[in-house]
Amino acid sequence: MKYVAPTMNEAMKKVRNELGENAVILNSKVMDSGGVFGLFKKRMVEVIAAIDPGIENEKAEMKRLRSQPDASKSVSFKQDEHRKQQLKSENSVQQELKELKKMIASFTSSSQFERYDSSIREILLHLQIQGINESLLLQAGDHLQGYFKSSGQKGTEILLIEAKRFLKDAVSEVNMSGMSYKKKYINVIGPTGVGKTTTLAKMAAEAVIEKRMKIGFITTDTYRIAAIEQLKTYAGLLNVPVEVVYKLEDYKKAIHKFRDFDHVFIDTAGRNFREKKFVDDLHKVIDFERDMETFLVLSLTGKEDDMKEIITQFSAIEINAFIFTKLDETSTYGSMVNILKETKTGIAYITTGQDVPEDITEVDADYISELLLKGFSHERSGV
Repeated sequence: MKYVAPTMNEAMKKVRNELGENAVILNSKVMDSGGVFGLFKKRMVEVIAAIDPGIENEKAEMKRLRSQPDASKSVSFKQDEHRKQQLKSENSVQQELKELKKMIASFTSSSQFERYDSSIREILLHLQIQGINESLLLQAGDHLQGYFKSSGQKGTEILLIEAKRFLKDAVSEVNMSGMSYKKKYINVIGPTGVGKTTTLAKMAAEAVIEKRMKIGFITTDTYRIAAIEQLKTYAGLLNVPVEVVYKLEDYKKAIHKFRDFDHVFIDTAGRNFREKKFVDDLHKVIDFERDMETFLVLSLTGKEDDMKEIITQFSAIEINAFIFTKLDETSTYGSMVNILKETKTGIAYITTGQDVPEDITEVDADYISELLLKGFSHERSGV
């Protein structure tokens, strides 16, 4: 089937949405469409994709296995299950290799990448799969091609080292550090389901356990009883007080109660912040002007466009840095880099699980560049 989109990323999304993860790319090309009298043409990407027939063979084999007689059932069942897993594993590996090779071929046929050496195209493909936007991909390609020509270094591993250096430089312009501890009030905001409360507890644990500070909790998340109880559980473990606030007057009373504390950590409700109303509601409960450091929490499992929309909605609030959660639940990290470069906003932490206080870490440019190219050698070898 044929799919046309403005970029390769969007074309691949269409393929996955309609044909699923078992689709393979048969051909792709860049073409011009529209325009008047040869002017104002728009560049588009055309992708031809199909379902791998090998998957259908696997389904047929599974059906045959299920139809076998029940004689020697216990032994046969184990053998069948083993065979099913073996078939699934073999077909999965073959499918991944096939799709990867087809995508590499699609890069070769694309006019915007054909000027690069094949080793560079491999690296660009990996970064494209990571979700790096096209502008940065082309910058990376031009940089690596220039390095390739000037240095005479042709090995992929050498180019990989230079690619890491390029990515490190690309994100080094944004600030990367945790809490500054210069503000008394530490506030985390963000949409529902990103792990704000757990993240706040991890940050608070650092202040209590490592810094030996006197802290308190405020929660404005009165929409979910479970959220209040969760924060109270963390507060109990850290032996710190919690104040639940419903309106700005309650908030003022709470901060007065904590006037002699070193820091106050504020948990906010997770709402659909694509609706401006919920952002406005925050201002009705929290005084953002008072000695505050605010972190916007975003999940790496979310869609980049949704994250950007949330950032736009929060533009009326000064965001000091992002916190990206759920690193352990995804294998693609390009959206984080795209957002950091586009917004020029810093990054405070990345979280890697639910354990408090362990699964949180500060990052630097080296960490992010390593993360983006993680597993590249395994993809090339098919491991």
